[in-house]
Amino acid sequence: MKNTETHVPLVLTRHTEAETCADPSSVMTLLADTNSTTGGFTSYRSTFAKGAVGAPAHFHTKATELFFVIGGSLQVLIGEEVTVLEAGDFLAVPPRTPHAFAAAPNGEADVLFVFTPGMGRFDYLRLLGRVMRGEADPAEIAASAERFDNHYVDSPVWRAALETEA
Repeated sequence: MKNTETHVPLVLTRHTEAETCADPSSVMTLLADTNSTTGGFTSYRSTFAKGAVGAPAHFHTKATELFFVIGGSLQVLIGEEVTVLEAGDFLAVPPRTPHAFAAAPNGEADVLFVFTPGMGRFDYLRLLGRVMRGEADPAEIAASAERFDNHYVDSPVWRAALETEA
């Protein structure tokens, strides 16, 4: 599809045609992964099972990560603060800001994620699914940090938050 006014490609992903990546704790529905050179973005939806851990502490050097909680609640680390996002809440995490997320304690979460600019992140999400299912070596994630602009960091604050709920 083309927008006749700007000649920028429109993106339409039908639910019935979207690829899904499932692991024991979540299902990711891959919605759009557009080229960053055209002002692109990456978008996917994750549904987290009760108590599921989403991502350890990390940051992106180029991308802003947007979160919109569709349902349930999501526990999030932002810098050195842990907070809970509820259904309807929106969060934009700028580049170089450490963050992490998980389903809130004793809860589930349904979240729409958007990265801008996009950079071909679907391969990273597929890799995560394979690692979570035991089909790939976790070392592949560390080796892909630059390619996918996903840099893991240690966060004592996040570790403490997860230990508290365990």
